[in-house]
Amino acid sequence: MRRLLVVFLSLLLPLAVSSQGRCHGNCPCITCEGDNVRTVAILGDSYSTFQGYIPEGNAYWYYVPGKPEPERTDVTDVTQTWWWILTHREGYKLGVNDSYSGATVSYTGYDGKDYSDRSFITRIPNLGHPDIILILGAINDSWAGVRMGEYKYTSIEREDLYTFRPAFSKLLHLALELYPDADIRFILSDGLREELNESVLAICDHYGIPCIRLEGIDKRMGHPTVKGMVTIADQIIQHIETQ
Repeated sequence: MRRLLVVFLSLLLPLAVSSQGRCHGNCPCITCEGDNVRTVAILGDSYSTFQGYIPEGNAYWYYVPGKPEPERTDVTDVTQTWWWILTHREGYKLGVNDSYSGATVSYTGYDGKDYSDRSFITRIPNLGHPDIILILGAINDSWAGVRMGEYKYTSIEREDLYTFRPAFSKLLHLALELYPDADIRFILSDGLREELNESVLAICDHYGIPCIRLEGIDKRMGHPTVKGMVTIADQIIQHIETQ
C-alpha cells in the first residue's frame, strides 16, 4: 500500500510543478501565482480601460454593457482588451492597471481645462511593484491640441507641466526614479500629430526607454475595435520578444 502511494504521488508531482509560473486557459492573470511569473502594470488612457479593472473613480471607455452600443465599440468583454490578450498569451500576471479615459500626459486637458488630477504624471506612483511597465498614452494630448512647449529635462516647474514636452519628460523621469528595476516601455498610438510623435521619440531616446510605435490599428470612434486590440497586443509582444 505504501509503495502504491509513493508511485501515485510521483505521478502527480510533475503536473504540480508544470502548473506553476504561468497562466493557463481562461484564468484571471490578476490572481495567478508562481515564482517565475512577471507582473505587468499598465498606465494608460481610454485605450486601456475596462469597467471593474481600473481604480474606482477612473473614467472608462470600455465597459460591461447593459445595452450594447455597437456604434461605439464591439469590445464587450475584458478578454478582448489588448492587455488581457498580452498577459495571457505571454504568461504574465496583471498587476495594477491605472488607466483613465480622457487623461493627458500633461496637466492640460480638453478645452484648456486643468487635468492635473488625472494626468499620467499624477498616477505614475500608483503602479505597485511591477516587473514590466507599459505606458500607452499621449493620445488625448494630441486630440486636445495641447501645446508642445520646449524640450526640458531639468529644472521643470509646475507651470511647465501644462505643455507636452516637459510633462512627458517629467513622466519618464519619474518612471525611472520610482521603478528602477522595471522594464519600462512607452507605447505610441498611430494617427497622432507628427510634432507630438517626434517629441515622444526624442524624449524616449533621451531617457533610454524603448518606444513601441503602433501601426494599422482598426478603430471605431477613435478607439480600438476587437480587431484593433489584437493588433496592439501582437505588436507589443513582437517588440518585447525581439528587443
